[in-house]
Amino acid sequence: MKVMILAAGHGKRMLPLTERTPKPLLKAGDHSLIEWQILKLAKAGLRDLVINLHYLGEQIPAALGDGAQYGVRIQYSAETELLETAGGIIQALPLLGAQAFAVVNGDVWTDFDFSRLKTVAADLDAATDVNRPLAHLVLVPNAAHHPRGDFHLSDSAQVSDEHEPRLTFSGISVLHPHLFTGLSVQRLPLSPLLRQAMSRQQVTGEYFAGDWQDIGSPERLKALECRLLNS
Repeated sequence: MKVMILAAGHGKRMLPLTERTPKPLLKAGDHSLIEWQILKLAKAGLRDLVINLHYLGEQIPAALGDGAQYGVRIQYSAETELLETAGGIIQALPLLGAQAFAVVNGDVWTDFDFSRLKTVAADLDAATDVNRPLAHLVLVPNAAHHPRGDFHLSDSAQVSDEHEPRLTFSGISVLHPHLFTGLSVQRLPLSPLLRQAMSRQQVTGEYFAGDWQDIGSPERLKALECRLLNS
C-alpha cells in the first residue's frame, strides 16, 4: 500500500520558524517532523511513499532524498500552485495507483499503529458494492484548541457530519481513488468530498485514544521537543 504524506502547506501558524524552513522539516528532538512520520511508517511496513511539495518545497527532497536512508522509497509531487489537500491528491494519483492508499499529515506526532491501515485498505479494495466505502478516517479526542471537533463516529463505525458528539479528524486516513472520480487537478480541499461521501454513507472511521498531537504552533513544537529530549 502506498502512503501520501502532505507537506505542501505554508505553515503560517508556525511563523517565524517557517520563514526559511518548511514546516515538515522543523526539528523535534533528533529528527524533523516528517522524518518521524517516515520512520514510523517504515517500522509499520509502509515503505512506498509520495510526498507533495510547494512552499520551500525544494528543501524537502534535498533533505530526504529518495528515502533510502530511512529504508523507504519516496516519490515527489511538486505543486506549482498550492492545490490544498484534495487537489494535491488528485495531482498525485498517477503516483498513488488504482488501489486504496493512506494519507498522513506531515506535521502531526502520534504513536498510532500505521500497520493497521493495511487491513483497512484491503477492505476498501475488496468492496464491490455500488455504495462501497471510499474513505476511512482516524478520529481522536478533541483538543482544547478545537473543542467542537469535526465529525461524528457511530457505533457501527460510520462517520457523519450530521450528529453529535463530534471527534477530531487526526489527519490520518485511507482513501480510495474512486473518491476523486471525474475530478481534474484544481485547488480543492478534501472536506467537501468527504462530506459528500458521508451523505451516501461511504465513510467509515475508528477512534484512537493514544498519543496524537497537532504540532500547530511554536509552543507545541517546543513542548514536543522538550518531551523527546527528556525521554
